[in-house]
Amino acid sequence: MARLKTTNAPDLEVLLVPPNPLMIAVEQAILRGHKWSHAAAPVADQIAVRIAGVITMDLIHAGQRLLESDISEVLHVSRAPVREALRILERERMIEFEARRGAVVTAPDSQELTDIYVVRASLYQILLSQLMQERPEDLIGVFDLHMPKIVKAAEAGSVDDYTLESFLLNLAMTELSSNRLIVDLLTSISLRTLRYVRLGLAANPDLLRTSQKSWRSLQRAVSSRDIAVVLETAQKRIERSRDSALHAMKPPASPAMARKSAAATPRKERAPA
Repeated sequence: MARLKTTNAPDLEVLLVPPNPLMIAVEQAILRGHKWSHAAAPVADQIAVRIAGVITMDLIHAGQRLLESDISEVLHVSRAPVREALRILERERMIEFEARRGAVVTAPDSQELTDIYVVRASLYQILLSQLMQERPEDLIGVFDLHMPKIVKAAEAGSVDDYTLESFLLNLAMTELSSNRLIVDLLTSISLRTLRYVRLGLAANPDLLRTSQKSWRSLQRAVSSRDIAVVLETAQKRIERSRDSALHAMKPPASPAMARKSAAATPRKERAPA
């Protein structure tokens, strides 16, 4: 007898799709600190990073349920590593466990996401202050390495390529820090917000050029070695990223709501001839 489909469950066949470069970058970020490669990683870690990649690409959506039995059936593995994989994703705050529902992809509301960006901004202030004082040349080198790729992605209008290169630049900056707690916290926050940043850019591709310009402004500030300007520029960039992510969280208006809104808009009366 065929199994009933789990309510509000994703099509887990997406877990079998070969990962794209952005998904691979997410996988590597979650495996940070481990000496093994993806292929040599424990089964639970391999499952966790694959799920994280498809969540980032919004192939599995916020609020959807992830059941051990469904995942183990699709991936042909036992439920034990799946259970461990879900715990890994819970630590990364990409999923949460709810009573009577099990594992659910996190769906922060606008206030939660705003709070996350407040923390992210504060941590970046600490990170950049440290790097500008201790490793300015290395920070300049990171920008010199990554900016051509960001510019190329923006000019090509590729949302996924641009999201990837921005994510990699953020990670490269973070990895320069000797404070491993900051590294872990910022990487975790970047993973949590990445899907919303990507969705925001996809909804308005014109933001690619705006975002690229903000990266360029930060690069110039770093090259000038003016810490105050660096911190101010970084704050503005994070605020723009926050606004884009918040915009991506807004559900699209239904056709019925759009018609209702249009009907409620008063028409301008034509002036008499």
